[in-house]
Amino acid sequence: MLKDYYIFSNGRMKRKDNTFFFVDHEEKKKSLPVERIDNIYVFGEVDLNSSFLNLMNQHDVRVHFFNYYGFYSGTFYPRSKKISGFTVVQQSAHYLDLDKRLFIAKSFVQSASFHMLRNLRHYKEKVQEHIDSILTYTKLIDKTVKVQELMGVEGMIRQTYYESLNQFLPEEFAFDKRSKRPPNDPLNALISFGNSLCYTAVLSEIYKTHLDPTISFLHEPSSKRFSLSLDLAEIFKPLLVDTVIFTVLNKKVINKRDFDYLENMVVLNEQGRKKFVQEWDKKLATTVKHRKLARNVSYRYFIRLECYKLIKHFVGDTPYKPLKAWW
Repeated sequence: MLKDYYIFSNGRMKRKDNTFFFVDHEEKKKSLPVERIDNIYVFGEVDLNSSFLNLMNQHDVRVHFFNYYGFYSGTFYPRSKKISGFTVVQQSAHYLDLDKRLFIAKSFVQSASFHMLRNLRHYKEKVQEHIDSILTYTKLIDKTVKVQELMGVEGMIRQTYYESLNQFLPEEFAFDKRSKRPPNDPLNALISFGNSLCYTAVLSEIYKTHLDPTISFLHEPSSKRFSLSLDLAEIFKPLLVDTVIFTVLNKKVINKRDFDYLENMVVLNEQGRKKFVQEWDKKLATTVKHRKLARNVSYRYFIRLECYKLIKHFVGDTPYKPLKAWW
């Protein structure tokens, strides 16, 4: 079974035959057969060469890089072997047709809203007012006629959702508002770090399909970003990232000592990142009995299934119905 691996130390990534080696700054060497690797997440400062990248390319391993502060920087993305010109043409056609684009974009927002409400209903005695507000905003989704208008409704839903978190998370992690660049308190630091992991997980699953990750529907496609992963992550951030955050805070897995408080930002330190990543991997590996497939499916594979549903929609097979967790 393929697994994700995380590098937090500084050092060098290299290859020897078909084996991945990491040598840290103390010259301690760790090795792993490349056939076991799905993704590599690099949080330390590392050296590598073209021989190593060729090995990653041969075995379809994506290498995700994060900067000193734990913010996502970019991904080494092997040459795709899942190529379908017909699918890409149809995906592009759905972007160019406003009605078709809006249908998909609204589906993403509806699914995201459903999962946010699903989270809040566990604490409904404390956040019923916020639930009612979000339900009011969700009625506006179908009435929007422009993508930017839809983004505005999504923004109001998410703002209300974030405002509710203070009602049930530990008091020491209360925050005033969502701040991304940079995060200015521990809760914002957790959200930003978790969202980055979600974007890369989604990108990795898109890579395994015929979808083009640069053609998106809710977020505007632009250069230098895989915007379809931002679209699909809207579905999975409340389902995966937020539930992990609730777990690590309410169970006191992560505390204030797991953050670095810098001059103008707050970030998870190495200890905090390791704790979060451990819970994140557990979440992705958790399985649920799929109603249609009649077998257990991991949360990670649900991301892939969402990609397959989009492909079927683009090629005219089955209309797209976004995931709405039934369990």
